[in-house]
Amino acid sequence: MRAFGFLIVTMMVALAAWASSARAQNAPEQPGPHLRIALVAESDTPKAGGEVALALDTNPQPGWHGYWQNPGNAGFAAKLEWTLPKGLSAGAPAYPAPQRLLISGLMNYVFERPYAPIVMLKVPAGLAAGTTLPIKLHMTYLVCTAQLCVPESGDFAITLTVGDGAVDPAQRALFDGWRRDLPQPLGVDATYQVAGGAVHVAVPYPASAAGEGAYFYPITANAIDYAAPQTIARDGDSLIVTTKGAPSGPIDGVLSVDGRALGLRALPGKVATPIAVPSGGWLAVLFAFGSAVVGGLILNVMPCVFPILSLKALSLAKAGGDERGARGEALAYTGGAVAMCLALGGAILALRAGGSAVGWAFQLQDPRVVVLLLLLTVGIALNFAGLFDLPVPRFATRSGATGAFATGALAAFVATPCTGPFMGAALFAALFLPWPGALAVFAGLGLGLALPFLLLGFVPALRRRLPKPGAWMDTLRRILSIPMWLTSVALAWLLGKQVGVNGMAFALLVSLGFAIVLWAVGRKQARGLAVGVAAPAILLAIAVAGVWLMRPVPHSAPSDQAFSEAKLATLRAQGRPVFAYFTADWCVTCKVNERVAIDTDGVQAAFKRKNVAVLVGDWTNGDPVLGRFIEAHNRLGVPLYLYYPPGGGEPRVLPQVLTPSMLEEL
Repeated sequence: MRAFGFLIVTMMVALAAWASSARAQNAPEQPGPHLRIALVAESDTPKAGGEVALALDTNPQPGWHGYWQNPGNAGFAAKLEWTLPKGLSAGAPAYPAPQRLLISGLMNYVFERPYAPIVMLKVPAGLAAGTTLPIKLHMTYLVCTAQLCVPESGDFAITLTVGDGAVDPAQRALFDGWRRDLPQPLGVDATYQVAGGAVHVAVPYPASAAGEGAYFYPITANAIDYAAPQTIARDGDSLIVTTKGAPSGPIDGVLSVDGRALGLRALPGKVATPIAVPSGGWLAVLFAFGSAVVGGLILNVMPCVFPILSLKALSLAKAGGDERGARGEALAYTGGAVAMCLALGGAILALRAGGSAVGWAFQLQDPRVVVLLLLLTVGIALNFAGLFDLPVPRFATRSGATGAFATGALAAFVATPCTGPFMGAALFAALFLPWPGALAVFAGLGLGLALPFLLLGFVPALRRRLPKPGAWMDTLRRILSIPMWLTSVALAWLLGKQVGVNGMAFALLVSLGFAIVLWAVGRKQARGLAVGVAAPAILLAIAVAGVWLMRPVPHSAPSDQAFSEAKLATLRAQGRPVFAYFTADWCVTCKVNERVAIDTDGVQAAFKRKNVAVLVGDWTNGDPVLGRFIEAHNRLGVPLYLYYPPGGGEPRVLPQVLTPSMLEEL
């Protein structure tokens, strides 16, 4: 088949030469080269003994295409000939997943859009700083349209200087964008089985993910019939790709699925009878939606949400037996919670589409948002304590659809630092679903958060179980201000971690000014006076000043425990067991697990006895490298707990709620 492909190419080149005069008469020929290629280095000063990434920034002219590392039925891959200083070596180029182009029954794996293969260049140890490294590349490649092909070549050169390996932020962002297009290693082997001229490839893939648009691109030549159609089926946590082929050894390839690419190796083995994937992946959507509803329901017990829910529930008791009003408030509260979760989910999807490695509660990685939350919780605590009453919109203990909607939105917003059982898998599955399904998952989270109040609004029997209204409600309201004050303290502590003690002190001064204005509002309300526009304007000015002047500072775990993939690889090469956990100072679940399980004397003693190395990935300020690593382990955010057994093997992903006995038994 490959020989036939080369024959086709040769014939097409000959026909192109024969038809050149006709093309000149009919249309102006585009000047070459038809692939505009630039050799780009990630760092101009690579470190001796390290590596530096080189990219072939390639832009095809409109209507032309270059070829992937396996070109398919026709064409040929680019050939790279390096001229390097002594001791340097260049690896094989890593390509992004290609596009498919079927012409006259021949399948071509091509690039019609800009792409950038990346080559890792190894720099030997012992080179003195300042040593120049002239890098030269001669490249031959084939470039085609749907009608003709032209072989081209190019010579490229770049000079590097041995240094500290520093990378300019703009250059790092450029290479991060190219790396996002590269296939991510699947991490486990796939399996294939040949039967009756067909090959079935079973690729491990979460059952909760949609599996949309799956297609297998083989890197191993002639392992499958390139032009044969591929069918996709589901077998639990595996996708089954079936097509024509008769491979005899391992198959290397790339699975394109759910808008991303996964690099894998398939080994001969047994493949179970597949189960068809539902059209549109709606079973996966329903599963993730149900998990999100349960996860949102659990959020109601968090200290920042429970007081709000409690007072809204008691407001129904005050309202008496107005069925219509109760249902209206319940629906409005639900609408607010769902709308806020949809807004946050839409922001996450949009930012990730733009290349940012963000996850759930991403906004808390920005100290300016934390300042706003601090002011908000201080205001709520003072309101619960009876210092003042919020005017319009009516809120918390007041009735009305507008206030109920605002309260539901607030409850969803202040609940974002929390994750728990069911939430992690549901939110990660949202990354693989088409955007309508992903937004449905986020809506399910809001629905779960609002479910208790929704049931109170629509089930009169539940409302009748609420205590009768009375003076005790004012006392309870003041008691419930305590959890809100604790939430404010936690947010101030988080600010101290993010911006330092000076930044935390400034935020507390801003909160004091905020509280003084609210106290003045409460004094006017106590005398029966209307609150004018001056007080809201001052509050807004204080909040804007607090946000504007807040600046983050670098944040990291202790150097001996700070997680990096290189450190993890070193520890595993030594045969040591490793417990790696990923946390953030704004993650309530993370902090609870650390206090009651990880940092206990019994667990630390057990780790010491078994020589377990502990690595901490701190995601407080949103490290994109950690974000990609967390995502690779089927999580959209923290916490993530991994245990790597001694002597190799895949990591064990631990539950998001830990106990000391669970860790001691590892």
